[in-house]
Amino acid sequence: MSEIPMLRNMKDIEGLAISARDGILGHVRDFYFDDESWVVRYFVVETGDWHASRRTLISPMAMGVPNWSEKFITADLTQEQVKNAPDIDTDKPVSRQHEMGYSGYYGYPNYWGGGGLWGAGIYPDVLQGGLDRAAAGRGNQSQRRLPGHRQDDLHLRSANNVMRYYVHASDGDIGHVQGLLVEEKTWAIRYIIVNTSNWWLGHEVLIAPEWIEDVYWAESKLMIALTRAAVRDAPAYDSKAPLTREQEKILHAFHGQSGYWPSDSEQDRRAASR
Repeated sequence: MSEIPMLRNMKDIEGLAISARDGILGHVRDFYFDDESWVVRYFVVETGDWHASRRTLISPMAMGVPNWSEKFITADLTQEQVKNAPDIDTDKPVSRQHEMGYSGYYGYPNYWGGGGLWGAGIYPDVLQGGLDRAAAGRGNQSQRRLPGHRQDDLHLRSANNVMRYYVHASDGDIGHVQGLLVEEKTWAIRYIIVNTSNWWLGHEVLIAPEWIEDVYWAESKLMIALTRAAVRDAPAYDSKAPLTREQEKILHAFHGQSGYWPSDSEQDRRAASR
């Protein structure tokens, strides 16, 4: 049986230091996620005194595995690379055109297209493995056109901004977004933590992005394809304990939904082929 990736609350990731090859780049302050696939595409990092304390974007393609005990993540970058990167206003939604300038500078392949979370795969390091690392950071500012998309389309959203959003079931209000659970390695947002205290005191529940029917970004509102009764009667979420795969299976079965993970037999086949 293959290892099950850990789910982390985004609030626990905020504040982690980003350690570059030649020093600390800064600390994580926010995240940009793809509003179509609900995958974290960039860490918003506040740089330290070495670079005028501005905010910059760091892709998971540059990241190693987080060191939770010492509160840092390594990044295969230098301070000089980050200092000379294209300036992006992190207080505004990021357009695809901005992303293309960013990926062109670092020499990163595009994560969109291919059918997977990251290109044709599910991990950013696999996508990253396809590029020539020696070319990264040379400042290639070429703008590659993206067929089938307008370059100015907005695809990325601030995770911090979503914390203000209200959540509505098919038959009424159920609460507000309390947090997001992110899967290590893939950086996919697997669950939205919904606080129902305004309706049902002291209760938190998990809603998978696949169960979202619509998002009204301008109105800060999520609509989910579940009833209030279904949310109320669903297994409660305990934020003080790690979420197990067995608990996930129970939750999905309760709502009559299939899980995002491979079946046990498929996992066994993958493990046997390694």
